[in-house]
Amino acid sequence: MKNFRDVKILLYGTGAVGSLYGGKLAEAGASVSAVCRSDFNEVSSDGIFIKSVYGDYHFTPVSVVKAGSEYKDKPDFIIVATKCLPEINVAEMIKDSVHPGTSIVLLQNGIDIEPAVAGKFRENEIISGLAFVCAARTGYGRIDHADFGRVVLGTYPCGISEKVKLLVEMFRSVRIPAEAESDIIAARWRKLLWNAPFNPLSVLCGGADTSQMMNDEHVRGLAESIMREVVLVSAAHGHPVAEEFILKNIEDTLKMKPYKTSMLLDYESHRPFEIEAILGNAIRIAELNRISVPHIKTIYALLGILNSSNVEK
Repeated sequence: MKNFRDVKILLYGTGAVGSLYGGKLAEAGASVSAVCRSDFNEVSSDGIFIKSVYGDYHFTPVSVVKAGSEYKDKPDFIIVATKCLPEINVAEMIKDSVHPGTSIVLLQNGIDIEPAVAGKFRENEIISGLAFVCAARTGYGRIDHADFGRVVLGTYPCGISEKVKLLVEMFRSVRIPAEAESDIIAARWRKLLWNAPFNPLSVLCGGADTSQMMNDEHVRGLAESIMREVVLVSAAHGHPVAEEFILKNIEDTLKMKPYKTSMLLDYESHRPFEIEAILGNAIRIAELNRISVPHIKTIYALLGILNSSNVEK
């Protein structure tokens, strides 16, 4: 295995995605530290225990801090793996730990999430990342990784830099399926093709897992209608998703182990939904391009009401 010990990584977000992949990058040999808030005590004292289809492992960050300003090194990569929510200002959150030469990796859900960070840090490389994974945090410092795990990375807004190649190499060295993508915006639209229907519908169907949704022909039909709207908007945005991906998403979801989506887990735990990143931004792009998306607008409106009433004050 190649030696990656000189690579310094600062991880923001020790939920399922951050912990799973941060732990794997540490296994590859990188120096991975973590910024923690609610789980600071548990992670700083015991690290993170990950039950994974790749084999269980224990991730102990090199250092655990409550804020980026407490991290005294200069990271090669900042990996942002927090929820993508309007109340989380990523640029403000990471500003004290960004240095010349630091690449900022947004390993988050949603579409059109990069501009605010790219606009703030014009001299830093922005790497956009997608995690195709079924994983959940079951408690502070406890992660359950049930299925999948592929990572797709690309320079924003386009291209494949040497540091993207380095991250891909690091992931592959520890058996994580990883790909470099030159049109990462198109890759985000392809992922939204799944997230836009199945995350919201899992909540609106009263807590349905993927198997329950796929076994109902009406829900499956609604999911397909939402996906067709995503295809239309992606084309208008200049990053078209081929219609064949609709069938592929259906087939993949049919083969998937019964899985509760991240939005459903947020609902059950009374946490806010990633509505804007997954649906709101797509609606705004549709409106700018005069594309009709009635199904997406309907689930967006319904989720908004649920989100307001469900989140713990």
